[in-house]
Amino acid sequence: MDKQGNLYTFLYASIMVIIVAAVLAFVSESLKPIQNKNVEVAKKIDILKSVGIASDAKNAEDLYEKHIGANTKVINMNGEEVKGSAFDVDMAKELRKDADARNYPLYVCKLDNGQEKIIIPLRGVGLWGPIWGYISLNEDKTTVFGATFDHKGETPGLGAEISKEFFQTPFKGKTIFDESGAFTSIKVLKGGSAGNAHAVDAISGGTITSNGVTDMLEECLKGYEKYLKN
Repeated sequence: MDKQGNLYTFLYASIMVIIVAAVLAFVSESLKPIQNKNVEVAKKIDILKSVGIASDAKNAEDLYEKHIGANTKVINMNGEEVKGSAFDVDMAKELRKDADARNYPLYVCKLDNGQEKIIIPLRGVGLWGPIWGYISLNEDKTTVFGATFDHKGETPGLGAEISKEFFQTPFKGKTIFDESGAFTSIKVLKGGSAGNAHAVDAISGGTITSNGVTDMLEECLKGYEKYLKN
């Protein structure tokens, strides 16, 4: 075969593409268990952070097992427990379903002082992509004990500030039901924390992300309303 001809060049390039693709596919499949494990550990770190338990890749699994372990539930919008593993519920997929067809995972965390906190996962949309987090409630099932948020690609210095402690800390002590027991959620507003038990301050210059957090809290927490009331 003429090595200077077009046919040889085409065949050589095709074979190289197939070989490289096969190698990449093999590497990807080989690393998949490690990648999945890293995702699980990161999720446990976030869950624990919502109740003020600091952890890292080395101790997150032990701390999760100690404080939560199998003490989880999956419920429906009527507050009824359904079959399934809370840790395996993909909130992004659930939120694409009709509200009454969704599965809502929750975690019950027992702290060292004996207090129990309910942890609720959150998932929403920011300016440039998905945002997510976890919010924990006290035994009264209305007062926030802690919250943590993160994002995929919000603007640094603006919307990305939802992952910072100064934004998350003010959620503590806010309530998701008013005095009459009506569901209110928590809104992220300009000047929201001034005497408002159901709002926190928005991020300056991050209006769309702040609105995304408000919508995320409203949509996700609403699914737990009947369970928390009952």
